[in-house]
Amino acid sequence: MENSNYKILLVDDEADILEFLSYNIKKEGFQVETAGNGIEGIEVAKKFQPHLIILDVMMPEMDGIETCDKLREIPEFSDVLITFLTARSEDYSQIAGFDAGADDYISKPIKPKVLISRVKAMLKRANRSNDKSGNLNNLMEVGPITIDKERYLVIKDQEELSLPRKEFELLLLLSSRPQRVFTREEIYNGVWGENIIVGDRTIDVHIRKLREKLGDSLIKTVKGVGYKFVD
Repeated sequence: MENSNYKILLVDDEADILEFLSYNIKKEGFQVETAGNGIEGIEVAKKFQPHLIILDVMMPEMDGIETCDKLREIPEFSDVLITFLTARSEDYSQIAGFDAGADDYISKPIKPKVLISRVKAMLKRANRSNDKSGNLNNLMEVGPITIDKERYLVIKDQEELSLPRKEFELLLLLSSRPQRVFTREEIYNGVWGENIIVGDRTIDVHIRKLREKLGDSLIKTVKGVGYKFVD
Protein backbone atom coordinates (compact mmCIF):
# COMPACT_ATOMS: atom_id res chain seq x y z
CA MET A 1 0.00 0.00 0.00
CA GLU A 2 1.06 3.58 -0.67
CA ASN A 3 1.65 5.80 2.36
CA SER A 4 -1.37 7.90 1.34
CA ASN A 5 -3.63 4.89 1.94
CA TYR A 6 -2.67 4.70 5.62
CA LYS A 7 -4.45 6.69 8.32
CA ILE A 8 -2.61 7.66 11.50
CA LEU A 9 -4.23 9.17 14.61
CA LEU A 10 -2.05 11.19 17.01
CA VAL A 11 -3.31 11.74 20.57
CA ASP A 12 -1.34 14.08 22.84
CA ASP A 13 -2.29 16.95 25.15
CA GLU A 14 0.70 19.06 24.07
CA ALA A 15 -0.16 21.10 20.97
CA ASP A 16 3.49 21.57 19.96
CA ILE A 17 4.08 17.81 20.05
CA LEU A 18 0.99 17.19 17.91
CA GLU A 19 2.12 19.83 15.42
CA PHE A 20 5.64 18.38 15.24
CA LEU A 21 4.47 14.79 14.78
CA SER A 22 1.70 15.67 12.37
CA TYR A 23 3.98 17.77 10.17
CA ASN A 24 6.66 15.09 9.85
CA ILE A 25 4.23 12.21 9.27
CA LYS A 26 2.18 14.15 6.71
CA LYS A 27 5.41 14.94 4.84
CA GLU A 28 5.67 11.21 4.13
CA GLY A 29 2.21 11.19 2.56
CA PHE A 30 0.23 9.61 5.41
CA GLN A 31 -3.28 10.78 6.30
CA VAL A 32 -3.18 12.26 9.80
CA GLU A 33 -5.80 13.31 12.37
CA THR A 34 -5.08 14.58 15.89
CA ALA A 35 -6.78 14.68 19.29
CA GLY A 36 -5.84 16.47 22.52
CA ASN A 37 -6.91 13.83 25.04
CA GLY A 38 -8.07 10.23 25.33
CA ILE A 39 -11.80 10.91 25.28
CA GLU A 40 -11.49 13.02 22.14
CA GLY A 41 -9.12 10.43 20.68
CA ILE A 42 -11.69 7.64 20.92
CA GLU A 43 -14.34 9.79 19.22
CA VAL A 44 -11.96 10.78 16.42
CA ALA A 45 -10.88 7.14 16.00
CA LYS A 46 -14.50 6.04 15.48
CA LYS A 47 -14.91 8.54 12.62
CA PHE A 48 -11.40 8.35 11.14
CA GLN A 49 -10.87 4.56 11.37
CA PRO A 50 -7.04 4.77 11.60
CA HIS A 51 -4.60 1.99 10.81
CA LEU A 52 -2.24 3.21 13.56
CA ILE A 53 -2.89 5.17 16.76
CA ILE A 54 0.00 6.90 18.55
CA LEU A 55 -0.91 7.73 22.16
CA ASP A 56 0.78 9.83 24.79
CA VAL A 57 0.64 8.22 28.25
CA MET A 58 0.21 11.26 30.51
CA MET A 59 -2.92 13.16 29.43
CA PRO A 60 -5.80 14.92 31.21
CA GLU A 61 -9.38 13.63 31.07
CA MET A 62 -8.25 10.09 30.22
CA ASP A 63 -4.63 8.91 30.12
CA GLY A 64 -3.12 6.83 27.33
CA ILE A 65 -3.27 3.53 29.22
CA GLU A 66 -7.01 3.83 29.87
CA THR A 67 -7.60 5.07 26.32
CA CYS A 68 -5.82 2.05 24.89
CA ASP A 69 -7.75 -0.27 27.15
CA LYS A 70 -11.09 1.26 26.09
CA LEU A 71 -10.16 1.15 22.40
CA ARG A 72 -9.38 -2.57 22.68
CA GLU A 73 -12.87 -3.13 24.07
CA ILE A 74 -14.36 -1.80 20.82
CA PRO A 75 -14.49 -4.66 18.25
CA GLU A 76 -13.42 -2.49 15.30
CA PHE A 77 -10.22 -1.51 17.15
CA SER A 78 -9.36 -4.92 18.58
CA ASP A 79 -6.42 -5.36 16.21
CA VAL A 80 -5.64 -1.79 15.09
CA LEU A 81 -2.00 -0.88 15.74
CA ILE A 82 -1.53 1.14 18.94
CA THR A 83 1.79 2.50 20.16
CA PHE A 84 2.73 4.79 23.03
CA LEU A 85 4.92 7.84 22.55
CA THR A 86 5.99 9.17 25.92
CA ALA A 87 8.88 10.58 27.90
CA ARG A 88 8.19 8.07 30.68
CA SER A 89 10.61 5.19 30.33
CA GLU A 90 9.98 3.34 33.59
CA ASP A 91 9.29 -0.38 33.30
CA TYR A 92 5.90 -0.07 34.98
CA SER A 93 4.70 2.27 32.20
CA GLN A 94 5.67 -0.22 29.53
CA ILE A 95 4.10 -3.12 31.40
CA ALA A 96 0.87 -1.16 31.95
CA GLY A 97 0.83 -0.22 28.27
CA PHE A 98 1.27 -3.78 27.05
CA ASP A 99 -1.29 -4.98 29.58
CA ALA A 100 -3.76 -2.59 27.95
CA GLY A 101 -3.03 -4.12 24.55
CA ALA A 102 -0.39 -1.81 23.05
CA ASP A 103 1.74 -3.07 20.16
CA ASP A 104 4.80 -0.91 20.67
CA TYR A 105 6.36 1.71 22.92
CA ILE A 106 8.40 4.67 21.70
CA SER A 107 10.28 6.98 24.08
CA LYS A 108 10.51 10.69 23.32
CA PRO A 109 12.22 12.85 22.35
CA ILE A 110 12.59 11.02 19.05
CA LYS A 111 14.16 12.21 15.79
CA PRO A 112 11.72 12.56 12.89
CA LYS A 113 13.56 10.07 10.69
CA VAL A 114 13.55 7.48 13.48
CA LEU A 115 9.85 8.04 14.15
CA ILE A 116 8.96 7.65 10.47
CA SER A 117 11.10 4.52 10.27
CA ARG A 118 9.25 3.01 13.24
CA VAL A 119 5.86 3.93 11.80
CA LYS A 120 6.68 2.39 8.42
CA ALA A 121 8.07 -0.75 10.03
CA MET A 122 4.92 -1.28 12.12
CA LEU A 123 2.59 -0.73 9.17
CA LYS A 124 4.67 -2.95 6.91
CA ARG A 125 4.61 -5.82 9.40
CA ALA A 126 0.88 -5.43 9.96
CA ASN A 127 0.24 -5.40 6.21
CA ARG A 128 2.42 -8.48 5.73
CA SER A 129 0.55 -10.27 8.49
CA ASN A 130 -2.80 -9.43 6.86
CA ASP A 131 -1.54 -10.65 3.50
CA LYS A 132 -0.52 -13.98 4.98
CA SER A 133 -3.94 -14.44 6.51
CA GLY A 134 -5.69 -13.86 3.20
CA ASN A 135 -5.75 -17.48 2.08
CA LEU A 136 -8.20 -20.34 2.30
CA ASN A 137 -6.40 -22.08 5.12
CA ASN A 138 -7.17 -19.59 7.88
CA LEU A 139 -7.84 -22.13 10.65
CA MET A 140 -5.01 -23.91 12.42
CA GLU A 141 -5.62 -26.54 15.06
CA VAL A 142 -2.81 -27.03 17.53
CA GLY A 143 -3.20 -28.88 20.80
CA PRO A 144 -6.47 -27.91 22.54
CA ILE A 145 -6.90 -24.63 20.63
CA THR A 146 -7.93 -23.52 17.16
CA ILE A 147 -6.33 -20.38 15.74
CA ASP A 148 -8.29 -18.30 13.24
CA LYS A 149 -5.60 -16.34 11.40
CA GLU A 150 -8.01 -14.11 9.51
CA ARG A 151 -10.13 -12.95 12.46
CA TYR A 152 -7.31 -12.88 15.04
CA LEU A 153 -9.28 -15.27 17.21
CA VAL A 154 -8.37 -18.25 19.34
CA ILE A 155 -11.02 -20.87 20.05
CA LYS A 156 -10.58 -22.82 23.28
CA ASP A 157 -13.24 -24.97 24.93
CA GLN A 158 -15.74 -23.66 22.35
CA GLU A 159 -15.09 -20.08 23.48
CA GLU A 160 -13.79 -17.44 21.08
CA LEU A 161 -10.99 -15.30 22.49
CA SER A 162 -10.04 -12.08 20.69
CA LEU A 163 -6.35 -11.25 21.17
CA PRO A 164 -4.46 -7.99 20.60
CA ARG A 165 -2.27 -8.15 17.51
CA LYS A 166 1.08 -8.74 19.24
CA GLU A 167 -0.28 -11.42 21.57
CA PHE A 168 -1.78 -13.15 18.55
CA GLU A 169 1.44 -12.95 16.53
CA LEU A 170 3.44 -14.27 19.48
CA LEU A 171 1.06 -17.22 19.88
CA LEU A 172 1.13 -17.85 16.14
CA LEU A 173 4.93 -17.92 16.14
CA LEU A 174 5.26 -20.30 19.10
CA SER A 175 2.50 -22.63 17.93
CA SER A 176 3.89 -22.79 14.38
CA ARG A 177 6.46 -25.32 15.65
CA PRO A 178 5.20 -26.99 18.84
CA GLN A 179 7.90 -28.25 21.24
CA ARG A 180 10.55 -26.10 19.55
CA VAL A 181 12.23 -23.64 21.89
CA PHE A 182 12.24 -20.09 20.50
CA THR A 183 14.97 -17.87 21.88
CA ARG A 184 14.10 -14.37 23.08
CA GLU A 185 15.99 -12.92 20.12
CA GLU A 186 14.00 -15.06 17.67
CA ILE A 187 10.76 -13.92 19.29
CA TYR A 188 11.75 -10.25 19.21
CA ASN A 189 12.70 -10.49 15.53
CA GLY A 190 9.70 -12.63 14.59
CA VAL A 191 7.04 -10.56 16.34
CA TRP A 192 8.41 -7.02 16.66
CA GLY A 193 11.01 -6.98 13.88
CA GLU A 194 14.76 -6.51 13.87
CA ASN A 195 14.56 -2.71 13.72
CA ILE A 196 12.07 -2.34 16.57
CA ILE A 197 13.50 -1.72 20.03
CA VAL A 198 11.27 -2.61 22.96
CA GLY A 199 11.86 -3.11 26.66
CA ASP A 200 13.45 -6.25 28.06
CA ARG A 201 10.22 -7.30 29.78
CA THR A 202 8.02 -6.95 26.70
CA ILE A 203 8.02 -10.68 25.89
CA ASP A 204 7.40 -11.64 29.52
CA VAL A 205 4.35 -9.36 29.71
CA HIS A 206 2.85 -10.81 26.52
CA ILE A 207 3.53 -14.38 27.64
CA ARG A 208 1.83 -13.66 30.95
CA LYS A 209 -1.22 -12.26 29.19
CA LEU A 210 -1.45 -15.32 26.93
CA ARG A 211 -1.21 -17.66 29.92
CA GLU A 212 -3.98 -15.75 31.68
CA LYS A 213 -6.25 -16.34 28.68
CA LEU A 214 -5.17 -19.81 27.54
CA GLY A 215 -3.91 -21.41 30.75
CA ASP A 216 -0.41 -22.00 32.07
CA SER A 217 0.13 -25.39 30.46
CA LEU A 218 0.41 -24.40 26.79
CA ILE A 219 3.48 -22.15 26.94
CA LYS A 220 6.52 -23.32 28.84
CA THR A 221 9.51 -21.29 29.96
CA VAL A 222 12.94 -22.70 29.18
CA LYS A 223 15.17 -20.87 31.64
CA GLY A 224 18.00 -18.94 30.08
CA VAL A 225 16.78 -19.68 26.56
CA GLY A 226 13.20 -18.69 25.76
CA TYR A 227 9.75 -20.21 25.39
CA LYS A 228 8.03 -23.12 23.68
CA PHE A 229 4.45 -24.12 22.86
CA VAL A 230 3.39 -27.51 24.24
CA ASP A 231 0.64 -29.18 22.21
